[in-house]
Amino acid sequence: MPKNLLTAVIFILLCGLFNTEAQTVVGKYAGEFMAIGIGGRPLGMGGAYVAIANDVTAGYYNPAGLARINYPEVSLMHDARFGNLENYDYVGIAIPFDKDMSFGLSIMRLAVDGIPDTRNALYDANLDGVLDINSDRLDYTKITEFSDQDWAFYLTFAKRQSEIFSYGANIKIIRRSIAEYSAWGVGFDAGAWYSPMEKLSLGVNLQDITTTMVAWSTGRNELITPTAKVGGAYEVNFLSGIITPALDLDVRFENRQYASMFHVGPVSFDAHVGFEYNFKNIFAIRAGYNDVKQFTIGAGIKLPKLNIDYSFARFSAASEDRLDDTHRISIMLTLEEPKFLRTGM
Repeated sequence: MPKNLLTAVIFILLCGLFNTEAQTVVGKYAGEFMAIGIGGRPLGMGGAYVAIANDVTAGYYNPAGLARINYPEVSLMHDARFGNLENYDYVGIAIPFDKDMSFGLSIMRLAVDGIPDTRNALYDANLDGVLDINSDRLDYTKITEFSDQDWAFYLTFAKRQSEIFSYGANIKIIRRSIAEYSAWGVGFDAGAWYSPMEKLSLGVNLQDITTTMVAWSTGRNELITPTAKVGGAYEVNFLSGIITPALDLDVRFENRQYASMFHVGPVSFDAHVGFEYNFKNIFAIRAGYNDVKQFTIGAGIKLPKLNIDYSFARFSAASEDRLDDTHRISIMLTLEEPKFLRTGM
């Protein structure tokens, strides 16, 4: 049922693109594929990571956090979403530069492949094979397939102003396609990280800060409105390890109303709640609740130069027709050798 529903939604979207005249609209959920999240550790914590981000994934969660890395890092993730209905993949690279700057590249791809294309397969036997858009019959020999693909490329710069404050920014390049139609967009994010006291971290990431326009080849232009992500995290020593509770709040201006956890007019608010227990920086267990009402759990293990993290997500709705569970696994390689150490450390 979920697969058929998603296919139908995509087909309706495709038909809408065919009949759209040149226009610019505020596209509610137009940038939703960029809100999925990356990394087994953050996703295991429900995506509550704006204030915690201190590795290569900071290029996505909070560009300011990228300034906190001291060695080059590479991360990969594969996300089997909704029982392999969607394929979601991520690769990120981060490099420290000089004594207080960092640069990064993050690439994300979301795709639904093998979608039946019946546009040329409609016929009515009473019309001798003449195409009839009102017919409920199909010529199965004329059914082809197409893909729905979304790409996002993040170019990140971050600077450590002091030991307790850093800032950063992203340039985002967006590429979308469905069948033979495509779109391009460019957007900007700005982030900051601040630690007002030991063990307390605060973060903010202003996404699509200038409003991002995605221009389709059909002439339709969709605007992605800004989103403010703010968060906090606090570390507590416990049983030879560290407990880190975290809370993020997404503030959007898309008029989501009842589709959000809470709203005031066109402004909506969605929370991410996360928890992590890290034992001696060897292994960790995690749990969380995210903005799309999923409960998440996860675990990670740290090996020499390599982190392996897993997360699991399930929708809270108890229904036979609910979307399948989601499994994610990510790895992060850190070139932790003296020759790669940040200058001045």
